[in-house]
Amino acid sequence: MKLKLHWQILIAIVAAALIGSMVGAEGSLFGVRFVAMFDFVGSLFIRALRMLIVPLVASSIIIGVAGLGSSGELGRLGGKTLGLYALTTLLAILVGLALVNIFQPGIVGGVPARELLALDADTSAVMQRVAGASASDIVQIFVRMIPPNVVDAAGRDEMLGIIFFSLLFGYFITRTGHESSEILYRFWNAVFQVMMLMTEWVMKFAPLGVFGLVAKVVAETGFQAAGPLLIFAGTVVMALLIHAAITLPMLIRFIGRVRPWGVFPALAPAMLTAFSTASSSATLPITMECVEKNAGVTDRVASFVLPLGATVNMNGTALYECVAAMFIAQAYGLELSLGLQFTIVTVALVTSIGVAGIPAASLVAISIILTAVNLPPEAIGVLFVFDRVLDMLRTAVNVFGDACCAIMVARLQGERKVLDPDYVAE
Repeated sequence: MKLKLHWQILIAIVAAALIGSMVGAEGSLFGVRFVAMFDFVGSLFIRALRMLIVPLVASSIIIGVAGLGSSGELGRLGGKTLGLYALTTLLAILVGLALVNIFQPGIVGGVPARELLALDADTSAVMQRVAGASASDIVQIFVRMIPPNVVDAAGRDEMLGIIFFSLLFGYFITRTGHESSEILYRFWNAVFQVMMLMTEWVMKFAPLGVFGLVAKVVAETGFQAAGPLLIFAGTVVMALLIHAAITLPMLIRFIGRVRPWGVFPALAPAMLTAFSTASSSATLPITMECVEKNAGVTDRVASFVLPLGATVNMNGTALYECVAAMFIAQAYGLELSLGLQFTIVTVALVTSIGVAGIPAASLVAISIILTAVNLPPEAIGVLFVFDRVLDMLRTAVNVFGDACCAIMVARLQGERKVLDPDYVAE
């Protein structure tokens, strides 16, 4: 029986740690250093992921917006749903931003962890790219959102412009005649399906790519990289717990005006399934069953809010993207200004919508964020060590966030049996 991908990746990480520690930084075969071989394999995988970004993000946003607009549900229900999705995702990002600034996992003993993590890019060059940034850069974020040439923006990896153009394009597809809108929607949906297949194909090589990336780090630094990575993973886990156990229940209490503690037993099956599968989409049937039968939300609300949430609402993923980008910036020793942190928050919010529901969504999104703040995208290689476990946790939080939004929307729509113990017990 073929091993599942996450087991293959786990085996690759263990093998990379063993082999990397054995060969060391100076080991070679026929005059070729092992580190160079590892770097070659890892770089190919990262470049393949980056190759997918522009068409994947553009097509997913276009069909998402066009599909939502053509569904005829952009009324009161749609407005409340999207507003709550944006609010919960923003709060998740801010929780992650606060903790990563408090714990600073990219700083070890007062020194940036760049060398411990074997990050190759020259620190001075990175600092020069980010130098001079200030709060005034917030204005430039909105300027860069409107590209004078969308093709040139795609070639330069200016993803803010691509995202803005895709949002507009998807919206105005719904404003054209039925025949034109159907043709355009089918075209972009076909592009998205092809990009999904390409992404799945690239991810088949993830064990090899992860092996190269991890083996290179271990060969050059030994196991010293484990320290900052453990602190990083702990920061992510703590932020996810705070968002799930405090932020979302408080929103249910004050927006939904219902006691929130019944939500945990009601949604436990969906969260456990999300944790084990690391897929919001695969968990959707169980999530809908839990929200309707256990939490008392009507089918009308659940059938609209939850499928949309599985596509665009990714609280845990957005939180992780923000913490990961800040961690890498800290590891390079960069003092991130308010403007740059605002950029990270903004891009994390938008990309969590634009690339959600695809394989390796967080890797694609983190690459976009790093590019937006002029950090080397190749640095995401160090995140692979704990990525599988963190992926399972953040998927559980994604599903929990969708369900909490469904509960709040139902309450705002006037439903009175939501989280009613008597109703749930029937």
